Amino acid sequence: MPAQVLLASSNPGKLREYRELAAGSPLALGPLPEFETLPAFDESAPTFAENSAGKALHYSRFTPEIVLADDSGLVVPALGGAPGVRSARYAGAHASSGACVAKLLREMAAIAGDARRARFVCVISLARRGRALAVVSDFAEGFIAQEPRGSNGFGYDPVFYFPDRRRTYAQADPAEKNRVSHRGRAFRRLLATLVPPGRSGTSPLPLASNLA
Repeated sequence: MPAQVLLASSNPGKLREYRELAAGSPLALGPLPEFETLPAFDESAPTFAENSAGKALHYSRFTPEIVLADDSGLVVPALGGAPGVRSARYAGAHASSGACVAKLLREMAAIAGDARRARFVCVISLARRGRALAVVSDFAEGFIAQEPRGSNGFGYDPVFYFPDRRRTYAQADPAEKNRVSHRGRAFRRLLATLVPPGRSGTSPLPLASNLA
């Protein structure tokens, strides 16, 4: 049977994507029960890796199951790396995704050409009972579009543009986005870490050998 893994997030878009990515893999993704009632983790570290690992370790203390947490965001060199680790809070602590996108476009209004390059970063961490099992990361390169395009996805997807595909994340269907996205790439790296090439079976090695 696939190993049960609980996602430490209240973001339905993330859960949907992780479930799609995990289909047919050794991991079965579900939401962490009553996530919003648990003591919140303070994502105030300066790096994606610290926030991701800290979040996984924190929430793994509230369940005997394996916990997956990620920290992901948009890095724009022309803005000094912003929004960065504050991507979800770029327009304020409780701002909507639309407000964050609008602020980003305002900040980039006078920026053109190659200076609109951006990188989407994702760091995924697994933990169980306060012990880290894996931390992996990957990224996707693109540009910030002049205006939102498309209605799929969430967050900054409407303005993250892939020039080779001539569309934003939000214009791509879910399967296409998962093939090229930062989150898809990081998740496939996680699977490769848990099940090395040439090893068959459905049990991720560290989970089966150390945590059964």
